[in-house]
Amino acid sequence: MNLSQKCQYAVRAVLELAKRFGQGAIPAGEIAASQAIPQRFLEIILNELKPTGLVDSRRGVQGGYYLTTDPRDITVGRVIRLVEGPLDPVRCTGDKESTCCPLKEKCSLIQLWNQAREAVEKVYDSVNFQELVERENALTQHSAPNYYI
Repeated sequence: MNLSQKCQYAVRAVLELAKRFGQGAIPAGEIAASQAIPQRFLEIILNELKPTGLVDSRRGVQGGYYLTTDPRDITVGRVIRLVEGPLDPVRCTGDKESTCCPLKEKCSLIQLWNQAREAVEKVYDSVNFQELVERENALTQHSAPNYYI
């Protein structure tokens, strides 16, 4: 399963907002620069996330975007589903009506596809954005050179 560039940008944008959670609205330009996302595309993504209740914005001089939910309560899987939809590896695992494939009822592969979906969901749903912030902080601390006199 490949995540679209749009989805990758959405995850990175939410990560940036999680890093600054509680600091007020963050201008789109700052988010874009920090995460190497084209600003116009970022604004489209964030505006698409607004109706989900995950992100909101404020206009004006102190304007920008912010998370409406604590990063501990937002999983990577949730953001991926908001942008990409279900995490099904093939269409027929998400099709409850079995209209996409005439072989679905006697398909020996359906169990494999379902196991793959469940494995991917388990990974993405097991990581929240606060954990990612902490991972990034740990990486930043380890990569800084230490100078002793």
